[in-house]
Amino acid sequence: MPDKKVLVYTPEQITARVAELGAAIRRDYAPLLAEGEQLLAVGVLNGAFIFMADLVRAVGDLPVEVDFVRLSSYQDRTTSSSEVVMTKNLEKEIRGRHVLVVEDIADCGLTLAWLLAFLKKRQPASVRVAVAVDKRARRETPVDLDYVGFSLDDGFLVGYGLDYAEKYRNLPAIYEVVTPAG
Repeated sequence: MPDKKVLVYTPEQITARVAELGAAIRRDYAPLLAEGEQLLAVGVLNGAFIFMADLVRAVGDLPVEVDFVRLSSYQDRTTSSSEVVMTKNLEKEIRGRHVLVVEDIADCGLTLAWLLAFLKKRQPASVRVAVAVDKRARRETPVDLDYVGFSLDDGFLVGYGLDYAEKYRNLPAIYEVVTPAG
C-alpha cells in the first residue's frame, strides 16, 4: 500500500463536526432517558474507538455508558469479504435500553446492517447510528444513519481511527490514500 495520502478532513474540521453531533445526540436523547437511565453507546472496534471517545465527551452531561463489539468483514483487505465475523460480543444488557451504535465508517453497509439486526433481536428501546464518515458509492446494503460526521462518495480513507491493515489509525486527520494510477 503506497503511503501517498491526500488530506480530506483536518483535525479542526473533525473536532467541530463531532461537537455538533454531540449536541444533536444530547438534544435527541435527553428527553428519552428516564431518571437514572443512561444511553448505551456501542462502539465497533477497532475503528470507532477514537471517534467514540470524542463523541461521548461531546454529549456533555448526558449520562452515557459504553460497551464495544468487534466485527469484521474486511480481514486486512481493502474490500469486504461479504461475511461478518464477531470476535467480541457486548458485555452489557441492552433490552429496553436506548442504544447508539458508533462506527468509524459506513461503507458497503454489510457490517452495520448485520450489527443492527443482531442488536434489534435483543429488544432495545431504540437503536440509532452515529458514523464518522458515510461513504456512499460502494453501499450494497441499505442502512439508516442518524448522525453523520462527513459524507463523501468514494475514496480509501485512513486516519482518525480508519486504517489499512491496522496502520494509520493514529493520524489526527482523515486522508485519502491515493494509488499511483490515481
